[in-house]
Amino acid sequence: MALQKNDFPILEYDTSLSSIFNFKKTASPLPPKAVYGFLGSCIDDFARSCEASISGEIKTITKDYPIYTVNYKGEEICFCQAPMGAPAAVQNLEHLIHNGVRHIVSAGSCGVLFDIQENEFMVPVRALRDEGSSYKYLPPSRYIELDMPMTEHICRTLSEKGIGFRSCTTWTTDGLFRETPETVTCRRSEGCDTVDMECASLAACAKLRGADFGMLFFTADSLADINNYDERDFGTASLVPALSLCLDIISSYSPPKQGKR
Repeated sequence: MALQKNDFPILEYDTSLSSIFNFKKTASPLPPKAVYGFLGSCIDDFARSCEASISGEIKTITKDYPIYTVNYKGEEICFCQAPMGAPAAVQNLEHLIHNGVRHIVSAGSCGVLFDIQENEFMVPVRALRDEGSSYKYLPPSRYIELDMPMTEHICRTLSEKGIGFRSCTTWTTDGLFRETPETVTCRRSEGCDTVDMECASLAACAKLRGADFGMLFFTADSLADINNYDERDFGTASLVPALSLCLDIISSYSPPKQGKR
């Protein structure tokens, strides 16, 4: 039996890859390289500035998400705005993957659990799975390792550009308003540096689907002082630089040969 039963439904895992719900196909396959950004209006602004073509659209009950394609430094790249929250973000990632995307770099803000300045770049190498979506894609575990080649390439590209960054363990949670003082203290004690809402789920989806995924964070609000939450400026100054970096990262990426992953 593919479905592994558990007293707690969130811990039940189905090994079957078949799905009742079908994915809508774009008119033509998407380029294999993609930037998937939690970057607000920057995605649409960049598309307009470079006159990117629209290769498809992800239609949802909330809004529609254009999938843009542009030739960037000699590479065909598609890019798409990512919606906040793991279920929505994974849903759209599935559409990209099922339409030909195989190599994805994502970028977005994160909260910090320690005294780390705003607008610093962080590269998550593992994520604590305190959300629900990842459990539909991989068997239950406390962490997921972001050990795909894209993560290594992100770190290498930042180093080559002389851009400072830190590797980190992130706490992925879908309970934005349940980040309680005791929970934050607990997450710190087990080595989490940052908090986000999507990383673990996106990594799990990519692993199940055989796609290569990596994440670039920029630091935003701070939970370092649990008695004085500091929203700061939510990393606004990093939105445009993060998109530019992602385009450079994905355009320079050379996928490993089959069997070398």
